[in-house]
Amino acid sequence: MTSEAKSIRSSRLEGAVDAPPSKSHMQRAAAAALLAEGTSVLRRPSLCDDAQASLRAVRALGAEVEDSGPDIRIRGGFNPRMPDIDCGEAGLCLRLFSAVAALSSRAIVLSARGSLRQRPMGMIEAPLRRLGVVVRTDGGFPPLEVRGPLRGGEADVDGSVSSQFLSGLLTALPKAERSSLLQISDLKSRPYVDLTLEVLRGFGVRVDHESYRTFRVEAGQSFRPADIEIEGDWSGASAWLAAAAVDGKISVRGLRRDSRQADVKMLEALDACGARLSWEGNTLTVEPGRLRSFVFDAADSPDLFPALAALACRCPGTTRIKGASRLAHKESDRATVLVRELGRIGGDIRRDGDWMEIRGTSLGGGEIDAHGDHRIAMAAAIAALGAREPVRLSGGACVAKSYPLFFQDLRRLGGDIHE
Repeated sequence: MTSEAKSIRSSRLEGAVDAPPSKSHMQRAAAAALLAEGTSVLRRPSLCDDAQASLRAVRALGAEVEDSGPDIRIRGGFNPRMPDIDCGEAGLCLRLFSAVAALSSRAIVLSARGSLRQRPMGMIEAPLRRLGVVVRTDGGFPPLEVRGPLRGGEADVDGSVSSQFLSGLLTALPKAERSSLLQISDLKSRPYVDLTLEVLRGFGVRVDHESYRTFRVEAGQSFRPADIEIEGDWSGASAWLAAAAVDGKISVRGLRRDSRQADVKMLEALDACGARLSWEGNTLTVEPGRLRSFVFDAADSPDLFPALAALACRCPGTTRIKGASRLAHKESDRATVLVRELGRIGGDIRRDGDWMEIRGTSLGGGEIDAHGDHRIAMAAAIAALGAREPVRLSGGACVAKSYPLFFQDLRRLGGDIHE
């Protein structure tokens, strides 16, 4: 067994846990803080790998970042200091800051590592060029070089692969030379656009839209410093919520039921599968009810797919989850990996076009490879809790991308896990 492989045995989880801070919220707030004149405070910040990539980006683009205490203080001021930004494996960082970096008249290169080098960036090129930016990619893939200034104007944006680049434009265009009109086609993950708009409002910036098809951004807006508490992450919390729905009782602290995060839809899935839910403030407690199969549309919340698949493996009957086509350009080919890896421990799971069908069954033991995908690793660990025999998980260290304390929290809740 390699040093990072983990053996997980059948366990019942019980107790309370803090939701990990949302890297989606954190990265958007960091970008807005960069553009503010003054010091912004990010409370309960995410310290995951993706969040660290965004802090590297704002430093490279001129912000002063103080992260020695429990909070992160960002003194804004766009003034690029370095010609390159290391985005690591953070797709949001690359797509978000490609637009923000384009505010500079100097060429800036945004580089990527790991699976992010194979994720398409072609949807970025044409809109930026229409808005006055010189763009170069490696055949539509990272690294990405941009040289502005971002002049503004009119552009068409394809939202079919990701809404992340649109979030970048909405963040940067208030600082463009002239006002902008964006025409959006086939927008996916609308809730993440809502999260971007909410963050911008918190920094005093207004963006108008008409049914998410047309966005109008006035130029010359000022970002005012903000004091923001980073939300608990619904996608990271989904692992505990799925585990509790099957067997156990877990309270997850720090979740907003009125969150703009796309993955707040986990509440609908829990209700559909028969779990029992109760709220006390921002703490959600989940325990088993009368478990049943369910039908769920995850097209706008694809990060829930792995946890939902692990949950569905334990639900009597056949569960159908829509949105499998959204899983192709993630840290792994997530749909293919879910079918293969959960199948290796006895999961009855298959893909049918945009749908995934999972028949509830008894899981055995075996080996699972996370394929460098943090969400596969967490889902595999949760599935292993209900397996008859131990499950050996390889590559689990990748959880650091979004939830560095995942395995520590798993042990604390009662998970039987060994290195």
